[in-house]
Amino acid sequence: MTEKKDFRDSEKKQTEKLVHKLIQAIDEHPDKVNNYYDLGSLLTRLNDYQQAEELFMKALGIFEAKNDQEAQDLLNYGLGNLYYEVGKVDRAIELYNKIKDDKRKADSYLMLAQSYMKKGQHKQAVAYGLTAHELRQEDPAINQVIGDSLLALGEFKQAKQYYDAILKRHPGRADTQFNRGLVAMVLGEPYQDYLTQAKQLDPVYYQKSEQRLNDIEKTLRTTQGD
Repeated sequence: MTEKKDFRDSEKKQTEKLVHKLIQAIDEHPDKVNNYYDLGSLLTRLNDYQQAEELFMKALGIFEAKNDQEAQDLLNYGLGNLYYEVGKVDRAIELYNKIKDDKRKADSYLMLAQSYMKKGQHKQAVAYGLTAHELRQEDPAINQVIGDSLLALGEFKQAKQYYDAILKRHPGRADTQFNRGLVAMVLGEPYQDYLTQAKQLDPVYYQKSEQRLNDIEKTLRTTQGD
């Protein structure tokens, strides 16, 4: 117990040190956008959403005044991620759509796909996912969001292609293994190995997702009964 507490205390001190370092970097170089982005993103990860939002908004004001579009794109992306994290998905979508920087396009299309998935608008998610895929075909996160959206739409054969593309290079993804298992089950293919892998890789994720397995099994039994 003491070891765990010591580890948490040490981690907290390291985080506080990093926050302090980034604040200092902003004070010393107020014209460098990455310092604002890094601190805002760290505060978001620490669930300090109010301070992160205030920082991103303040920084956007600074770089809008400078008419620096590249800096604004980076900050809009960071602020969009914050809104996505807290469930303000429409505001996130608005910000991702503002991004013009080619270097950030694949990331913003991926986040748009994930945002539409969160809203349950899977056709839009597929559309943005495919646009991101044109820019980064082997990105597992992009292939995952396309696969998951196609799965939700009942396009199982298409979903299978994207999951297989991920598993060739990233077999250690529990969510991919699990969803590939669901697809295999629906398509009448051997599926147990995928589910076993998912359970071994992330037992908590597997347990949370088990209800989906039961639902699909029930649906298949009903369909086959018909």
